[in-house]
Amino acid sequence: MTQALPPRPAAVALLHEYTQSDSLRKHMLAVEASMRAYAVHFGEDPERWGLTGLIHDFDYERWPNQEHSPTTGHPAEGVRILREHGWPEDILEAILGHAQYSGVARTSRMAKTLFAVDELTGLVTATALVRPSKSVHEVDAKSVRKKMKDKAFARGVSREDVVSGAEELGVDLDTHIQFVIDAMRREAVAIGLAGTPPAQGAPAPAGG
Repeated sequence: MTQALPPRPAAVALLHEYTQSDSLRKHMLAVEASMRAYAVHFGEDPERWGLTGLIHDFDYERWPNQEHSPTTGHPAEGVRILREHGWPEDILEAILGHAQYSGVARTSRMAKTLFAVDELTGLVTATALVRPSKSVHEVDAKSVRKKMKDKAFARGVSREDVVSGAEELGVDLDTHIQFVIDAMRREAVAIGLAGTPPAQGAPAPAGG
């Protein structure tokens, strides 16, 4: 029997309780947007996939786990909390699986998708934020691929995870990057990447 999903407002409340960082909150919203888009693409449940993306890093701020322990710190601590709240096991398995060091295999398509979009959304965000407009509408797969080659740029983002994530999911990397960009564009306001307003009297930039 499939476990019931928690309502999204409850997930948001939990996220806000444990995460104060605005950038980390927006990261989780970007991953949620990407997960929902892929769920629709694959004919899966967008609510289930979206909640998985929304909550996957909620414990990171309190338990960042720089030691990469599989049993303490992120994401193990968060999964313990979510389990106490009655979250479905397939979501918990996907959250554990997005950390390479957890020892939990990514067997479901949902788990593979979470891993595939997680680091990539960070790279797309970083690419948008160095634009004068700070707009995701001015980012495309070509510009992200160019930034991927610059090892000094967004060095916290694992290029290996981006590449292997697309391979695991069985999608072309450039197509995957553009798919995630498009998903993030649809939530540009919520994730803070809609762009800065043009200076008074200046023409607005063309939409992407």
